[in-house]
Amino acid sequence: MILAIDIGNTNIVIGCIEGEKVRFVERVSTDLSKTELEYVVEFKTLFDLYHIGIEDIKGSIISSVVPPLNNIVRSAMEKMLHIRPLLVGPGLKTGLNILMDNPGQVGADLIVNAVAGLQYYGAPLIIIDMGTATTISVVDEKKNYVGGMIIPGVKVSLESLVNRTSQLPKISLEAPKKIIGKNTIECMKSGIVIGQAAQMDGMIERIWEEIGSQATVVATGGLAGCIVPHCRNKIICDNELTLKGLGIIYQKNTEQN
Repeated sequence: MILAIDIGNTNIVIGCIEGEKVRFVERVSTDLSKTELEYVVEFKTLFDLYHIGIEDIKGSIISSVVPPLNNIVRSAMEKMLHIRPLLVGPGLKTGLNILMDNPGQVGADLIVNAVAGLQYYGAPLIIIDMGTATTISVVDEKKNYVGGMIIPGVKVSLESLVNRTSQLPKISLEAPKKIIGKNTIECMKSGIVIGQAAQMDGMIERIWEEIGSQATVVATGGLAGCIVPHCRNKIICDNELTLKGLGIIYQKNTEQN
C-alpha cells in the first residue's frame, strides 16, 4: 500500500492506494503555518480512522502546487513512515508527452490527472479540475498533452462577488430551484452554480470544435460534485483521479526493470 498526497492551494488531498484500489480519499486544509509534527498527527489520525497501520505503508508520493509546503510535508511523511517520498517533478518518469511552450510550467496536479485520465479513459480527453482555480486540460488523440485553460474557481468567484459588493450575502454552494431567481440569494445561486455549469459546457463545446472530435470529459476536484450535475454535456466525475495518477507514477518510478 502507498500513501499519496496532492498539495493544493486550498486543500491537501490524502489517500492510500492498494494495487489499483484507492482505500480512501480525504481532504484537509492547506496551512503554511503548520509544523512537520502537526502534519504527522493529522495524517496519523486519518490512518487510525480507516484502520490502516503505519507498517502497511510501503511507499509514498507527493504532487504539489504549493512549493513552500513541499519540504514540510515531505519531512512529515518521512518522519512518520521512515520512507523518503517521491515528489512529482523534473527527474520523475510520468510517460506523458507534453506539447507546451514550457513543459516545466505545467502544474504537477495537471500532469498527474492527465496520466490517470489516459490510463482509465483513453484519448482524446478533456480533464476539468475544480479546485481553487478551475483548470481544463486537453489530451489529443495521439495521447499528447496539448494545453488547456485556467479559470477562476467557483469559490474564488463567489468570494470575490461577496467581498466587492456591499449588499450581497455569503451563500452556500447549492443549485437554485429555478434558473431565474426571485430573490437575491436565489439569483446568486443561479449565477454561481448554473453559470459555472454553462461555462463548462461552453468551453467543452469550443474545445471539441477546435480539436475536431468529441473527446471524453472527466471532472475531478472538491467542487466538481456541485457543478457537474448541472452541465448539459456528459461529464464523468472521478473524485479519485489525482490519487490514481499518483499511484501510476509511483509504479513507473519504482518497478524493477
